[in-house]
Amino acid sequence: MIPRDIEAVMHAKLPLSAAWGVRVLEAGAGRARLELPPSQALLRPGPTLCGPALMGLADMAFWAALLGLNEGRDESLTATLNIAFLRPAGTGAVIAEARLIKPRGRSLYGEVTLARADTGAVCAHATSQWVSVGP
Repeated sequence: MIPRDIEAVMHAKLPLSAAWGVRVLEAGAGRARLELPPSQALLRPGPTLCGPALMGLADMAFWAALLGLNEGRDESLTATLNIAFLRPAGTGAVIAEARLIKPRGRSLYGEVTLARADTGAVCAHATSQWVSVGP
């Protein structure tokens, strides 16, 4: 599937991704690259992008990597999401790059790096475990 097809699946099945304007830039072979555009609604005092938005973006990026691997079909569920906030994300766009480390079986595992789009500075790193509930 091409990125815009995966984006369409995400926006249809996870309306929050559409509400936030998340774009799928790349996806396939257990990897995905997403962009979260700037949004005043997602800022916290500082101002900087809030932690819940970064966690949501990390979760969406992991799912996009699974969708890219499974031709747009995936019913897996997040079991854990661990995130380290390394520096403020700022007020601009953020890029999330997901990589599946264990993409098959009942338990799935991967990592997501989140970086400022303007400088490339890594602002957070997440690891996530998902449980496969599909066939």
